[in-house]
Amino acid sequence: MRKIALIAAAALLAAMLVPAMAWSAPKEIKIGVIYPLTGGAAAAGRELRAGAELAAQIANQSMPNINMDMAKTAGVKSLGGAKITLIFKDHQGNPQLGADLAKKLILDDKVVGILGCYHSSVTKTVSAVCERYGVPMINGSSTSPGLTKRGFKWFWRTTPHDKWFTKDLFEFLVGLSKGKVKGVKAVPRADINTLASACEKTEWGSNVAIEIENFAKEYKFNLASNILYAAKSPDLSSEVQSMIAVKPGAMLFASYTSDALLMIKTLKSMKAKPKVVWGQDAGFDKPEFVALGDDIVGILTRSVFLPSVVKMKPLSGQVNAMYVKMMGHDLGGASARSFTGLQTWVYVLEKAGSTEPKAIQAACNTISIPGDQLVVPWVGIKFSTKGDEIGQNVLGGGLIGQYQKQKDGKIGLEVVYPFDIATAPMVYPFPGY
Repeated sequence: MRKIALIAAAALLAAMLVPAMAWSAPKEIKIGVIYPLTGGAAAAGRELRAGAELAAQIANQSMPNINMDMAKTAGVKSLGGAKITLIFKDHQGNPQLGADLAKKLILDDKVVGILGCYHSSVTKTVSAVCERYGVPMINGSSTSPGLTKRGFKWFWRTTPHDKWFTKDLFEFLVGLSKGKVKGVKAVPRADINTLASACEKTEWGSNVAIEIENFAKEYKFNLASNILYAAKSPDLSSEVQSMIAVKPGAMLFASYTSDALLMIKTLKSMKAKPKVVWGQDAGFDKPEFVALGDDIVGILTRSVFLPSVVKMKPLSGQVNAMYVKMMGHDLGGASARSFTGLQTWVYVLEKAGSTEPKAIQAACNTISIPGDQLVVPWVGIKFSTKGDEIGQNVLGGGLIGQYQKQKDGKIGLEVVYPFDIATAPMVYPFPGY
């Protein structure tokens, strides 16, 4: 009789535990992903989507040959192997639409959290919705500095922002005048001292223009022209004419894809020939831009990932090979950052061991992901919890690459900054048209 009683008690205990285990170990974890999948930034949207999908694929399958923690097990181990399910939404570059989509994802789709949104203007409205509902949002690709200066409790950003990237540009220009650039003798400061910039005037470009103006003063460059133009402009002739008129040593741009393509075509038609042309990533780092061929040889772009990074990080090479198989071309700045953003979501969920918002919030505020886990060449990921940049990753870093013609005739990006990891001599001056 005693044996029967023990068996019955065990069965009762098991029956009591089943509901609790079922609650704590969901089969899937839904994350809402909001990107521009149509419209002028659709090219970027395709890259962003593919980067996030590849990260989810690695997280959901066991790929022990990839030296990354999330590849060792299938699904989130601390949540019973629950798989990541991505629900994509298209904000079309529209901040109000982005906010509406975020609300729908939270209330109707019951997502655990949000990843997005590329356009800083959309990230601004979407993160406000997440803050209102107490839903975590991780941002991997928006670089307006103000996004992490609002004291939000439910917003974390993995990518460095434009203040860091723009400072890199001026450090590069100063280094160019001091002979620090690989393959280039010290350039007379007077040759590059006059600057002209053109930035699109949404949240992102407007803040880039401010950073350029601030750093030009700090580093004592002459910013002779600082233009804000309407995004998706059908004609940029007057803007380019104004820039050429001040005879700049360096032309600086913050443009999304369609504007970047038109800007280069306009520069060519007007035979512009500055010493340096620099783009703040975005449209200067997309396959459509590379398709311009010889017209972009010598142009610089800032990024967080360049294909030549695979020469320094074998892990980046492994993931890049998967991306090439998936998309037919290398990872770029947008896809590498969306990959890293989704990867951060997986590591945060693993640490939280729960899908409860408070547990995820605590995990975000204490997580430390070492650089050897990442495809991007950063020290790691650790979010600030104090000071004036709450939620900002403090271990990121930027690169400046230059488009050069490779031995096989294709156009590729080589690292020219930081100086100590340059992968090729710089082409200087810009060949012009």
